Amino acid sequence: MRLFDTHCHLDFAPFAANIEQHLQSAQQTGVERLLLPATGVENWSRLALLSEQFPSIYYALGFHPYFLAQQSHDAVAALDEKIASRGSRCVAIGECGLDAMVDIPMAQQEAFFLDQVALAKQHRLPMILHARKTHNRLIQLLKQSRFEYGGILHGFSGSYQQAMQFIDLGFYLGIGGVITYPRANKTRQAVAQLPLSSLVLETDAPDMPLMGYQGEPNHPKRLPMILEHLGQLQQQDRQTVAENVWRNSNLALNICE
Repeated sequence: MRLFDTHCHLDFAPFAANIEQHLQSAQQTGVERLLLPATGVENWSRLALLSEQFPSIYYALGFHPYFLAQQSHDAVAALDEKIASRGSRCVAIGECGLDAMVDIPMAQQEAFFLDQVALAKQHRLPMILHARKTHNRLIQLLKQSRFEYGGILHGFSGSYQQAMQFIDLGFYLGIGGVITYPRANKTRQAVAQLPLSSLVLETDAPDMPLMGYQGEPNHPKRLPMILEHLGQLQQQDRQTVAENVWRNSNLALNICE
């Protein structure tokens, strides 16, 4: 069984002391590939270096909406240059998007997001989307931009109708630890109805802990637990779900299997 954690932050502090050991722990549970999305200029080089050191690591470059206060707008030109000279392990732009829960002006968030959409179109790359209470606005901006290269909506937590709008725009949905919580009824019901052909798995490690692991850093090695819950919701056997989400993950990021 091969698994792809399509969203985790192995460059963050909880993993810094021994990334190789953490990767081995993940690989022992079947996690063969991982995508590390950027937060901003400060970790672009780190992600590129990790991808050179470890063949299981792919990465994306972009500006996370949480950290826009630390970015000058000149950084967009730097992102363009970085993407133009990227190696084969840089497979997407992101993590980028809109977040209504952070103290960053929405006008600033939208300006950075649209700049990244333009770069994704220019370089023909998929996007790793971040959305918190902004799904409808993101859909509107993507439609206005006529973006056609798809990608992954990270950390899906919403309604079936919202999910289908992103799928119609060519995006896969990142399914994470939220489905392990029985109280997340709306999301669980939506995921149960969604086409398996549009779903991928993610941990968002060290964030988004699974039920029973609250208060601990999340870890890619727990991806099979999310797979188990997804299989239950979809009423499909574990192997069928694993084969589908592996294929979907590589398709979403234009990676050869």
